[in-house]
Amino acid sequence: MARINGNSALRFALTAILYFVYVISLAVNGRVVPLHPYLNGEEKPISNIFDTSKYGLFQVGNGLANTPQMGWNSWNYFGCKINEKVIRETADALISTGLAKLGYRYVNLDDCWSEVQRDSKGQLVPDSKTFPSGIKALADYVHSKGLKLGIYSDAGAFTCAVRPGSLFHESDDAKSFASWGVDYLKYDNCFNLGIEPEKRYPPMRDALNATGHTIFYSLCEWGVNDPALWADKVGNSWRTTNDINDSWASMTETADINDKWASYAGPGGWNDPDALEVGNGGMTYHEYRAHFSIWALMKSPLLVGCDVRNMTAETFEIISNEEVIAIHLGFKEGKFMHMGLMDAFKFGLARFLSKRMSVVLWNRCSKSGTITAKWGTLGLESSTSVSIKDLWKYEYVSKNSMS
Repeated sequence: MARINGNSALRFALTAILYFVYVISLAVNGRVVPLHPYLNGEEKPISNIFDTSKYGLFQVGNGLANTPQMGWNSWNYFGCKINEKVIRETADALISTGLAKLGYRYVNLDDCWSEVQRDSKGQLVPDSKTFPSGIKALADYVHSKGLKLGIYSDAGAFTCAVRPGSLFHESDDAKSFASWGVDYLKYDNCFNLGIEPEKRYPPMRDALNATGHTIFYSLCEWGVNDPALWADKVGNSWRTTNDINDSWASMTETADINDKWASYAGPGGWNDPDALEVGNGGMTYHEYRAHFSIWALMKSPLLVGCDVRNMTAETFEIISNEEVIAIHLGFKEGKFMHMGLMDAFKFGLARFLSKRMSVVLWNRCSKSGTITAKWGTLGLESSTSVSIKDLWKYEYVSKNSMS
């Protein structure tokens, strides 16, 4: 069995939650289980820890999202206060910091990039004050850096900030996005006229496909109609939750909600519990480290939500951890399991690739504690020998350990 001690202290007067998280990669010398359907069953599982039967089976076939998207999104830090200068400087920062080389390639505009009304021809137009050069010129600049540009619209009459939505304008708007060279669309759920999302989201998929320009399609339906059950044929990712905010309580709740749908995500289509809050100031260093670890283990999109032009060294340390990013890109989506009374402890188990696995030990209570993960609980035979590496300390804490 593996034990990791975590020190903690009171963080919130009401929720009294704090933790230490350790992401542990186990290089297994013996046999490990379970395997995933698309690994072709090279080894048969000795136990079935959780359902993987729907993993990666039905995703929309536009050739995108073999791994979850990585990049930056404007909303969590900037809200509506965006302009082309911020976007250009953000693209520059992704390059200069080395984040782009780690996989952070999408530079995504959120709400408020457009004028408040369509033009006389019924077309979307960029806000002339904040994006005077237009989206095409911005896309060209981002592409010149080797990055990709994302944009935002809404499957409703208006966006959440009451700019024009794309409901009933899907064909025209998709053509505009394609002509501008846009690579990614976040498609929100405000002012939806009470029309079921299963009816509102497919038309934009069809419109995007009809342009002949490949665009990553990110549904932001807030998990209202359980999109994991139907969006795999529609988009490349789907929001499973409402908006996150920059707090431990929100992050924890969001992770819990997303966890329900672990078995429905896979190459081509991913569960999306919203962008990262790391670096925005509402949580401690260790809480942000937990946030990043959990999102990586869940194979959630890693869309940085802070101002990367002015991030702290601690923020950069967290979002640039190459070994945690490797878990995000190379393992299958993890599932959380209860390890203590009243959800005080949990551990997350990421699925196997080659003979490795990753585990997050998550202390969610107000006191320090010991989390014990037994080999059988991890799906390992008692005779299995493992090496355990702490991916935040960048060091092995145990080599060739037995149960």
